Amino acid sequence: MIFLTLVIGGATRLTESGLSITEWKPVTGVLPPLSQADWQGEFDKYKAIPQYQELNRGMSLGQFKVIYFWEWTHRLLARTTGFVFLLPFVFLLWRGWVPQRLKARLWIIFGGGAALGAVGWWMVSSGLAGSKLVSVSQYRLAFHLTLASAIYAAVLWTAQGLVARTTEAVPGRLRYGALAIAGLVLLQIYLGALVAGLDAGLVYNTWPLIDGHLVPDAAKLLYITPAWRNFFEHRLTVQFDHRMVAYTIWLITVLHAADAWRSRQAAGSAIVLALLVTAQAALGIFTLLHAAPIALALPHQLLAVVVLTAAIVHAQKLARPAVVAAAPRLVEQGA
Repeated sequence: MIFLTLVIGGATRLTESGLSITEWKPVTGVLPPLSQADWQGEFDKYKAIPQYQELNRGMSLGQFKVIYFWEWTHRLLARTTGFVFLLPFVFLLWRGWVPQRLKARLWIIFGGGAALGAVGWWMVSSGLAGSKLVSVSQYRLAFHLTLASAIYAAVLWTAQGLVARTTEAVPGRLRYGALAIAGLVLLQIYLGALVAGLDAGLVYNTWPLIDGHLVPDAAKLLYITPAWRNFFEHRLTVQFDHRMVAYTIWLITVLHAADAWRSRQAAGSAIVLALLVTAQAALGIFTLLHAAPIALALPHQLLAVVVLTAAIVHAQKLARPAVVAAAPRLVEQGA
């Protein structure tokens, strides 16, 4: 469900649908408008924000309904996921089936999910009436997506840790290498969100050169003052960073897969991860060269979550034996 929420969230961003619902109603917002008057009321609220006035002026009510349902589906799925997590969790706590070592972690995951809803509204509010933006702030978009991805990673890591298995001692370089790859993938998702938020994929649509160079001049990369803002607000710098981290992830992942193959430990998942990273890099290049049409940009975002999934599963396989050894006791308690 979290995976699907991430994918629909990506589609919501790419279709510029995220500002179509201009109010946060955690309870009553579960239902969409049910009458023509209700629909017109929602449409009138949307007409008051800069996105409509500058980008979508003249949009029909039918066109508004399309973008509204993207955002409404995203919000509904996120809310439902929270209940799907919480209700069984409370039941398992009541029955005493959750080991003490997992209680705090699961509460933190749930708290993160609850905070994610507030962060989502904080993000949306950056583009509503009174704002000068025609879309949400790239700062808030990147934070929202990265927090959602981190929650997904935490759930996946925890679930994988419940699988009963024996694990031989793992060399530190393999374990820490796998963790580093997972961390870099999460960083790359953050950078990808900045690219999306700034529409940086619509410019510099050449590869391997960017702005005519492998590495642009420092004066162009650090055009904005103070210099730190370039890493979040300058489309050339943001896209360049996204490219450089992609190259780094690909190189480290391929070397890590070769090391895992030689060590005969988690070689299968390491090779799968390297192949997925290669496919994602190729798709990213193809998407860039075609100026990020939604037919390519959405699969690129979806595959990013798949790569994160593979990275977390692989890293968990190489977790310390002491962590894995506790799993059989949990399975017995759950049974």
